[in-house]
Amino acid sequence: MAPPSYALDTTWRTLLKDLGVVPANVLRRAGLADDLLQQPSVRLASADYYRLWDGIEAETGPLLPLHLVEAVRSESFSPPLFAALCSPNLLVAAQRIARYKTLIGPLRLDVVKARDVVSVELTWLDAPLAPPVSLVVMELLFCVALARLGTRERECPIEVTTTVLPAPLAPYEAYLGARLRRGDKHRLTFTLADATRPFLTSNEPLWAAFEPGLRQRLTDLDAAATTAQRVHAALLEGLPSGLVTMEAIARKLALSTRTLQRRVEAEGTSYQQILQDTRAALARHYLEKTGLPATEISFLLGFEEPNSFYRAFRTWTGTTPESVRQAHQTCR
Repeated sequence: MAPPSYALDTTWRTLLKDLGVVPANVLRRAGLADDLLQQPSVRLASADYYRLWDGIEAETGPLLPLHLVEAVRSESFSPPLFAALCSPNLLVAAQRIARYKTLIGPLRLDVVKARDVVSVELTWLDAPLAPPVSLVVMELLFCVALARLGTRERECPIEVTTTVLPAPLAPYEAYLGARLRRGDKHRLTFTLADATRPFLTSNEPLWAAFEPGLRQRLTDLDAAATTAQRVHAALLEGLPSGLVTMEAIARKLALSTRTLQRRVEAEGTSYQQILQDTRAALARHYLEKTGLPATEISFLLGFEEPNSFYRAFRTWTGTTPESVRQAHQTCR
């Protein structure tokens, strides 16, 4: 298994901007590379991430968790969290986040539904390291923020516990609308009625488009993943922004182009073959699972113009995108 790590992507630049924080000051405090937040996607070891978090807190003050949940918007979410907003309610959203939580960091989320209540419990998996108190509190607050974003109502838990209480306590309890108590678990409990209140943001077709990519990213967290699998995962993230060259993907994987080429060839494939297979699979997925027009799909696959996509698709399948979509709809 890969060592515990936290995902860090470009959404952090947006959040720091909204917080009025200068990234260079935070990175200097944490002893991290100056260009860290310029990279499209990176994972930090727990100790490095906690130093980064402490650096942000030093720049913003003791109410960092509150500042973050108030600044965060749906467009600032990483894909697993954005996808959760597509859920029909908080219960389903929490269950989905539980499945993909390790994409974000070394955390486990347990969701327990009883007759009248739903409990969400967080466990950190990188012992003996202990996460910063404010990070734990932020995770608890975020669950409440998610419920409020989804329902557009002031959802409040009926019970919240954590192992170390933050200071000052009053602002957090005001946000939660509930007492924050010391206990042996990091846990929130909602009434079943609140946990199943419909999300106005519910969008199951969009979830269907997101979910295969999340499953793939979860698989690729395993350190035993082949270079070809890592390239495939990097392409899933990079294709919509046009990152399709071997040089761009090699940089993303912190490899030289020559090393990347040598490794995939040793695995019996080539970069171009992985790119083609990834595009072909995604094209079929978009055509069968979404209503996106072929012109938009072409750009999501990193093609500079639709005609290139049409020619490539005919090479892959011997037919047209419209024919594949019609055939799928006929079989439903």
